[in-house]
Amino acid sequence: MKLRVGIFFGGLFGALGILFFLVAFGTDYWLLATEVGRCPESVNDTRDGKITFHHEGFFWRCWFDGNVDENSNSMWKFWYTNQSPSKNCTHAYLSPFPLLRDEHNSTAYDSAIIYRGFWSVLMLLGVVTVVVASFFIICAAPFGSHVLYKTGGGFFITAGIFFTLVIVLYVIWVQAVADLENYVITKKEDCPDFSLYVRYGWSFILAPVGIFFAMFSGMLFLLVGRTIYLHSD
Repeated sequence: MKLRVGIFFGGLFGALGILFFLVAFGTDYWLLATEVGRCPESVNDTRDGKITFHHEGFFWRCWFDGNVDENSNSMWKFWYTNQSPSKNCTHAYLSPFPLLRDEHNSTAYDSAIIYRGFWSVLMLLGVVTVVVASFFIICAAPFGSHVLYKTGGGFFITAGIFFTLVIVLYVIWVQAVADLENYVITKKEDCPDFSLYVRYGWSFILAPVGIFFAMFSGMLFLLVGRTIYLHSD
């Protein structure tokens, strides 16, 4: 009875881990950035300026323009349900935010692409690993194989490690490698009243939840495999 309960909860947590990983992997809201620029062309120019929204993930980086007077209460609705039809998108791993490429800093741009490519490979490995883990568990269920349960549990834990590395690398990217401070300084050369707001999106938040479920599922299946092995002697 206890063994069945362990298998049930292991499968439940594993399925949740796979779901969260796939959603985090497939959506483009790891990073949300808002650029606000009030740049009048003359002293008598009273225009409100414009606001540019950016969001990016594994596959795409997108941006679109809005109005500066968007209030904070409607901001989240504007992000997801009222986006501009003129939204532009490009491959995130080839053109990450902020766009660091310029004629004087091509080395920094190339380094950013390599860093983001490494981050993307780890994310892809995490998704593949957690899917492979599910196949091992599915194959283990009819035969009660302790080897397959242990292997599936090990793959779940490995997937959790991969996604942990993804989160760590992404935080390092946002906080250090991306050099947002230099990006703002460069923008202010043309627009003194420029400001940048950066926050992590819901795709990023889903990844740690998936890590918890995957790691817990992996430990449960390792325990199930060990229990089956001990009772088989």
